[in-house]
This record gives sequence, C-alpha cells and structure tokens, in this order.
Amino acid sequence: MDLIVPATLQIPIVAEASAQTRMRFMEFFAAAIRNPNTRRAYARAATDFLTWCARRGVRDLAAISPMHIAGWIEELGRSLSAPTVKQRLAAVRHLFDWLVTGQVVPHNPAASVRGPAHSARTGRTPVLNAEEARLLIDSIDLAAPTGLRDRALIALMVYSFARIGAALAMKREDVFVQGRRLWVRLQEKGGKRHAMPCHHLLEEYLTEYLEASECGSAKAPLFRALSRRTRQLGDTPLSQADAFAMVRRRAQAAGIATKICNHTFRATGITTYLKNGGTLENAAVMAGHASTRTTQLYDRRSEDITLAEVERVRL
Repeated sequence: MDLIVPATLQIPIVAEASAQTRMRFMEFFAAAIRNPNTRRAYARAATDFLTWCARRGVRDLAAISPMHIAGWIEELGRSLSAPTVKQRLAAVRHLFDWLVTGQVVPHNPAASVRGPAHSARTGRTPVLNAEEARLLIDSIDLAAPTGLRDRALIALMVYSFARIGAALAMKREDVFVQGRRLWVRLQEKGGKRHAMPCHHLLEEYLTEYLEASECGSAKAPLFRALSRRTRQLGDTPLSQADAFAMVRRRAQAAGIATKICNHTFRATGITTYLKNGGTLENAAVMAGHASTRTTQLYDRRSEDITLAEVERVRL
C-alpha cells in the first residue's frame, strides 16, 4: 500500500485537489480495501482512468461525467477482454461511491454506465490433464534448494485446490497434525479460514519439504524465497510473481507447451477430482467457494467431450 498510494497521488487531478480530497482518496485504498491484490488492481484502474481524463483536459473530479466514463470504457474495449473492462469499471464505480459518501463529489458518474456484456460458464484458466500434472511434479529437480519447495507448492494447489494467494500466505503453523494426519489451513477470500486434510502425496511432499527446509518459528512463512546472497531459502515469503515465473519455468523444463499460470493447478485439481467421481458440492467446499456456480467455472470435463466429438469428423 505504501507504494500504491503515493503513485495515485501523482495523478494531476488528485495532486491539484484539496487536502480533504487527497485524504479521502488515500482512505479509499487504505481503509475501504483490505485485499492487497484488489488494492493493486483498483489502483491500476483508478490511475489509468484519471490519467486518461487529465489528458483530455479534465482538471477536477467533480467535472467527470458519465460521458467520460463511457468513452474510457469504449477505448478499453478495443484492447482488453470484457471481464477486464468490467473489473476496471467496477473499480472506478467503487472509488466514486467512496468519494460521494465523503462529500467530495455530488454524484457517481460511473453509476449509470454499463460495461460490456459478458457471460461465462467455464473459466479461461489453462488446465493440465492428470498426466501432464504428474509429469510436471515428477520432473522437478529435488537436489536444488528450491526443488522440494516448488514440488510442495504445486502439489498443495493441485490436491487442496488452494489459491496461490492463500498458499503463499501460509505460515509454518498452518501445516499441522490432526487425527494422525497432516492438515493444511488456508486463509481464503473474505477472511475465511479453511482447513482440510492432506492427500497422501501432498502429505509426503510437505513433510519432506519441512524436514529439509528448517522453517524455524511457527510464524515463519511456509514457502520462502531464495536468498540471492546465500542461494538458500531465506526469511521472506515467495511472491506471486516469482511463483508464476517458477511454474512457467518448471513447465518448460518438463516439455509442457500449455502456457500455465498459478491458477492452473487449482483448476487442474478440481477438474481431476470431478472426473474421478467427486461431486460438485464437495468440490465447492474443498475449494472454499460460497456457490457451486463458481466451482463450475473450474470444471473442464466438457472440453474432453468436445475434443472427442471433433475427432468424429473423418475424411
């Protein structure tokens, strides 16, 4: 947040506003948004929109009209996907709601602006099949300091359906024994704490990683970044960007052409679970979803059916 707020204050419309307006603007990111990923996304959207307005001669927040919002959305739609445009519109709408309640502007110019139409029954996250996921995990070089860590992290996302943010936020104490079985505790969206027992392979990988890594105190980060000085695992948690680079590097080394991301393993785990007879309701509970409609976005079983049908076209 310390890096986000000063950056947004440099936008001309905000920089030239009153002290009350600047304070209210900072409070939106500091007090109204708790999730750091959401904070970054909203700051990016606000910066983009207000910079766009400044380039068109708008110097006052109160002078922004629905026409400005609509023009910005129209321009974004030429280069970005509909979900991304809708997310940025939501960010600006929430920002102006906050400014209205703080009596900075009289009305919300984004309230009446409609975003692009978008409806999805399946997500767009690249998914690996069970054989590819197994190949990726088995291909990891365990001799390197990061080998056991990377295998444990990928397995955690596959076998527990964990989000990358929840996985990287784990502390050493979030892996514990209960009923003679290893369990993991995840901090999900909305502050929800979710615990579940480990798959036997995940238990094996986590145990080997913990025994070799010497995590130290219970409050220490579970998945730690590599220290540039010692070339060993340090005391700082692994970042999402570094995790993304890691999984892309591991996939390339394993000969997997699919352009995977951190979220791939959550979708892979859910799809594999459902293919093996799991129920959508239990998958939603395991994934920490409030509704099975969200879980369905990760279900890619229909893609196998589509491929089989396409192959029926024989010439």
